[in-house]
Amino acid sequence: MKARLALEDGTIFTGESFGAAGEVAGEVVFNTSLSGYQEILTDPSYAGQMVAMTNPQIGNYGVNKEDLESARPQVVAYIVRELSPVVSNFRAEGDLESFLGENNIPGISGIDTRRLTRHIRLEGAMKGVLSTADGDEAALVEKAKSSPGLVGRDMIATVTTKKPYDWDEGFISKFGSPRPEFEGETLNVVAVDYGAKYNILRCLVENGFKVKVVPADFPSEEILKLKPDGVFLSNGPGDPAGAPYAADIVKQLLGKVPIFGICMGHQILSTALGAKTYKLKFGHRGANQPVKRLDSGKVDITSQNHGFAVDADSLPSGVEVTHVNLNDGTNEGMRHKSLPCFSVQYHPEASPGPHDTLDHFAHFRSLMLENM
Repeated sequence: MKARLALEDGTIFTGESFGAAGEVAGEVVFNTSLSGYQEILTDPSYAGQMVAMTNPQIGNYGVNKEDLESARPQVVAYIVRELSPVVSNFRAEGDLESFLGENNIPGISGIDTRRLTRHIRLEGAMKGVLSTADGDEAALVEKAKSSPGLVGRDMIATVTTKKPYDWDEGFISKFGSPRPEFEGETLNVVAVDYGAKYNILRCLVENGFKVKVVPADFPSEEILKLKPDGVFLSNGPGDPAGAPYAADIVKQLLGKVPIFGICMGHQILSTALGAKTYKLKFGHRGANQPVKRLDSGKVDITSQNHGFAVDADSLPSGVEVTHVNLNDGTNEGMRHKSLPCFSVQYHPEASPGPHDTLDHFAHFRSLMLENM
């Protein structure tokens, strides 16, 4: 079955359909990771987006339950150059095409993803429509233009948990015995769910935290009633300005409890402190983004997935920039000079990606112990 991808500027790509049939709209973005497609597909930060992979062959090692980052795929659609017809990995429990089909996610293969990626890099991420149902290209372009996009939308509300729950799972061992249990005092953490990845929650458990996950709109007074030793702000999709309630809640927590934010959590914490955010031209999505730690000069290779960023110049005087992206100079981290809070724009939990920055979870623990 043929599938068409129409961008809002009139660009059309025609390829082969895989996964589910139908028609969907979303923001078209690209990811430069060589592997980790299942983690990417199930990352809630991709809600509302069609993801194109720059790696030309996808699907060759199949899918399995251990590599899920949420209960289901979160992308609107999936775009690849070549869908591997062969699954070859001892951990595989199924194939990518069936996985997408079972979850009603459409895909398109056989298009020039290098051309698509270059187009987005030059023109910026843009709205698009993927369809197996409508062959009228002009109509598809008009549908793309009229689709809502991500700017100003509350995408967090589409992925956050509906009610609080406890999380107690650490790392699942894929190749042998699980890691030993954490030795030390167990600390209570409330994780505010803007679209939290499973591996972030696992990292919290691995560092000796008892984790209670709460919805994004959970009131600050209810959070404090849980008597947390610290509050964690998770990753999530879209524009932080679309969910002003999130920053209002965090603002009421400042100075009362240590706070650590990742990705969307970084943007919301920064907003609560008085900073502004803006949309990047084509975002950072991949597992090889170089980030410099300004305190030591060390460069970490990081996993990233975001289309918006914090304006470093808008951070108040009491806040200092701690990390900078070496590709484009954008802000990648900050900390308050007197309040116990810090955040990073990238994903220290990886999955997929390098583990250079896992130490942030240990730093969060140290900050909590210092403020008890």
